[in-house]
Amino acid sequence: MAEPVIPLSDPAPAGRPGVGVGTWAWGNQFLWGYDPAQDGELAACFRRAVDLGLTFFDTADSYGTGRFSGRSEELLGRFLQNLPPDRRRGVTVATKLAPFPWRLGRRGFERAFEGSRQRLQGHLQRVQLHWSTARYAPWQEGPLLEGLADLVAQGRVGSLGVSNLGPCRLRQVHRQLARRGVRLSSLQVQLSLLAPDAVGDAGVVTVCRELGIELLAYSPLALGLLSEPPGSDRPLPAGPRGWLFRRLRPRIQPLLQAMEGMARAHGAPMAAVAINWCRAHGALPLVGMRRVEQAEVAAAAALWHLAEAERRELDRLAHACRARMPANPFQSD
Repeated sequence: MAEPVIPLSDPAPAGRPGVGVGTWAWGNQFLWGYDPAQDGELAACFRRAVDLGLTFFDTADSYGTGRFSGRSEELLGRFLQNLPPDRRRGVTVATKLAPFPWRLGRRGFERAFEGSRQRLQGHLQRVQLHWSTARYAPWQEGPLLEGLADLVAQGRVGSLGVSNLGPCRLRQVHRQLARRGVRLSSLQVQLSLLAPDAVGDAGVVTVCRELGIELLAYSPLALGLLSEPPGSDRPLPAGPRGWLFRRLRPRIQPLLQAMEGMARAHGAPMAAVAINWCRAHGALPLVGMRRVEQAEVAAAAALWHLAEAERRELDRLAHACRARMPANPFQSD
């Protein structure tokens, strides 16, 4: 039986967001094959991104696998410290704190927050709840959010965001924080042409617009699947990404063909089409990047927009496509 097509809400007519930088791969051996020998290239990528006006960086205290735990924050802190002070002040850093089972109570994030600040060398403007515990430990989440609100109220961090919340839970959290007089600045969810549910009529994009919450899109390129030309015979990535490519790549060719035509019309790479689809729906895409050329592609994408007809065609193809990225298991309703 064919999957139902979910109607999409029209994007807001206001100006579209820019592009942010995701640092999930910095320190991640399991999925991205990180090696410390890459640090010089990562530093060059960071500097080029800042030079090109990409100044919103997203990280997390859990980014970095095994002995490289926390490496993403460490690298970002080091790279920021090497910037001239005037350039550094123009960069916004948002980190996410993971609600691990041992982080309990209103002060459950206290040590984690201080650890992140130390690794980032004090360069931290926004703290975010990494995922919701509503599905498996609903009693844990409320006190942790109160603790994050305390950090904002005390002036220890500038703003507060959340991640992986659905529309119902988002409204509840917004009400909880509003009672404290603390603004909920952002929501971060998986959003791409292979994970489009957030922009459906029942998705979080509508709630974000209503409540004035910035929407951040992680994995806008679907781990690289949406940057490949149709019919690509490139070698599969190593590890779990290779399994995903093998499973999904044959099933997304019509979508890739349409993207290729649009990219050609705009004189842009295919990745820019995927990035601009997120922007067309009012989301700030957090583009993962490790190389200078990836920073250049992302920055160039922010200089143009999809036509309305192109956006609608991509909407149709995205919801007709039977291939989907795996859902985040911690995503709440």
